[in-house]
Order: sequence, then structure tokens, then C-alpha cells
Amino acid sequence: MSFDLEAIRSQFPALAITDNGMRRIYFDNPAGTQVPTCVAEAMTDCLLTKNANLGAYFTSSHDAGAVVQGARDAMADFLNAPSSDEVIFGQNMTTLTLHLSRSIGRLLRPGDEIILTRMDHDANVWPWAMMARDLGIEVRWLTFNTGTFEFDLDELDEIISERTRLICVGGASNLTGTLNDIKAICSKARAVGALSFIDGVQSAPHVATDVQDIGCDFYVCSSYKFFGPHQGILWGRREVLEKLEPYKLRPAADELPWCFESGTLSHEGIAGIGAAVDYFSSIGSSMAGDYAGNWPQFSGRRQHVHAAMDLFLQYEKKLVLRLIDGLLDIDGVTIQGISDHDAIDRRVPTVGFTHNKIAPDVIAEEMARQNIFIWSGHNYAVDVVKTLGIHESGGVARIGPVHYNSIDEIDEFLRALQPLLSP
Repeated sequence: MSFDLEAIRSQFPALAITDNGMRRIYFDNPAGTQVPTCVAEAMTDCLLTKNANLGAYFTSSHDAGAVVQGARDAMADFLNAPSSDEVIFGQNMTTLTLHLSRSIGRLLRPGDEIILTRMDHDANVWPWAMMARDLGIEVRWLTFNTGTFEFDLDELDEIISERTRLICVGGASNLTGTLNDIKAICSKARAVGALSFIDGVQSAPHVATDVQDIGCDFYVCSSYKFFGPHQGILWGRREVLEKLEPYKLRPAADELPWCFESGTLSHEGIAGIGAAVDYFSSIGSSMAGDYAGNWPQFSGRRQHVHAAMDLFLQYEKKLVLRLIDGLLDIDGVTIQGISDHDAIDRRVPTVGFTHNKIAPDVIAEEMARQNIFIWSGHNYAVDVVKTLGIHESGGVARIGPVHYNSIDEIDEFLRALQPLLSP
């Protein structure tokens, strides 16, 4: 078994699209990935043959219920959740976090403290900051080292206390690419009786996730970042979820997980989530046999999914090393993230960079003219760019390869960039 890039790329129709004779190069993946055919087919089938609300006696309603339960089971495998009843679906990570913050807030009292970080996407900052403002809760801030782009967990030890009730942190930064030691952070939270809320939106597409090993209380991610549709998924530890009061309508179910799923869900989107997990599983069974031994405690789809993630991560390391080395060869470029080869295991392939003369939006616009898709700006990582001192200058240009990208695409991007930055 080996990594077969062409076989992978053939499953993503968008990768074959051209515009005015130019192929598209998708490096906008941290904002949203392309989908394999199986995801689109699952969503289409749900709409055409299983289009009904849940809970009725007729066939299409039963079929829709099976779709939702199947996707719950799939996400339980993806996250190594103890039970699919702990898997909650929603519109996206931001909406789920805002919704759940109301319930978590009812556990807090004036004088309590929560810890937020300066490295997180605003979706894991501002919902909690607004909750704290409304409830009279004190916010303590965990900063990061602007030289290493990592947290100093000794600093966390200084700000955590017996008054800490909640710690919110990202699995990986959507701007610097730093992969955080969330297992250690969750351990510190448990030691003082605090809850931990992990934003896995940027880590879930790249590293195998095991919520039981991480030891978190909540883990939230978005399937459109890992080759699925625009949907959000939240896992919560059962004993914690059962302590929360759901904000729901009176006729809605009182049982998990439905009590936290307000209104009618996108069943077609949920079908796509299940298909995205099955895509990982198919790669795991066909290409990642060498990595199955990393997960001897799992079997079946759960093992295949985690083996596939290990396979993808090893391939993505080659992409990000090629990208980083090429960027550092260009005068005036600063990588706003880990660039040392010896530390590459502590980052995902998302790379933000700045240039001493050319603004990030100018870079992104010129790349778009050449059909190379990248982002620029703060990317909703407001506190990150402010901490790095690059907010006023326009943030970063951001490139995010994933496993369907190629070394050739990295090289084409670097060739296109060189004349713009070194005229």
C-alpha cells in the first residue's frame, strides 16, 4: 500500500476545472476544502429519495432518520467518541459555539474565571467573551510567544486557579498553523475542575482526533474543512452535557443529542458528513495499511479513518516543507509561524506569510489572476494578527495545502510569486 495522489485527485471533480485554459490550484483549504464525488452523491441521494423530516411513520422519514444516525455513528468513529449520542450537528462551528455558550454560562457565577487565548479564531474567543461580559465573569488571557508561535504552558500555570471554570483553545491556529498541545492543556483544566472546549476546525482535517485521549469536555469542528459540506459538529462528554440546560423549543426532545439540535437540520448536509468520513475510511483501507498499527485499539472504520489521517499528515509534511523552504528563499518574506524543519511536527500545513514591501491582499489578488487560490487578511484570527503586530498592515497571505495538492502545485505557486515579490 502507498499514497496514490492521482487516485485521490480523481475523486475530486473540482480539481479538474480550468478557467480560460488555466487549471485551478486550491490553496484556500483552511477556509474550506473541495469535496469528493461520494459526498455530493450522498447529499443528492438524500434530497431525491430521503427528503423528509424525522419522527414520522412513513418510509422517507425512516430513511432520513437512518441517514442522520449513520452520520452520527461515522463522526463517533472519526472522533473516537464513546457514543454517537454525544455527537451534535449544527450549521457550523461558530453557530454551535454561540448556542452552547448560553447553556454553559448557566453553570457560571460572578467571580468565576475563564481562560481564552490570543491564538484562536474569533469563533472560539468572542462567544465566550460576550458570555463573560453578560454574566460578570473575569477573562484571563493566555498569550503566545511571537518568536516560537507557541504557547508557554508555564504561563498557563500562572493564570489558572481554583476559580477557573472553563478553558477554550484551538487544536491548531488557522493563521500560524501551530498545532497546540491540547492534551496537556485539558489535563491542566481537569486538575482545577475546569471544563475544556476545543476548537478542532483546523486540526481535524490534518491530525487524527481521539477525544478520549485528549481528555477534553467539548470538541467542535466543521466538515467543510475536511472534504464535506458546510456543516458543524460538536462532541460533548455525556456527563457534562447532561448538566446543561438546552436552549430549545418546548416540543423538542429532551434526550441527547436532539435537545441541543434546535430546529430542522440539514439532513442532506448530514448525509455529506457521513460520506466524508467514509471517504477517509476508504483511503485508510486501500492506502494506509502501514499506519493501521498505530491504532491497535481500534478496528473497522474507526481504525481506517485514523490510519488515513496519519498517511495524509506524512504526505502534507512534504508539501509544507517544500512551501516553507521556497518562501524563505524569497527576499523580504517572513513566515508568521513555525519554519524550523525540526519543529515541523508541531504545525499543520497552513502557512501565513508577510512581505516587507507587498501587502497581503495584493499578493492574493495577483495569485487569483493566475488561478491560484489563496486568502489574505486576518482570517478572523483577530487577536493573532494584533499580537504579531501585523493587523494594520493587512494580516498575512495564507496558503493551505492538503493531501489532494501536489508538489508541482507548490512549485507553480512559488514560481508565480517570485516575480511579484522580487521584481
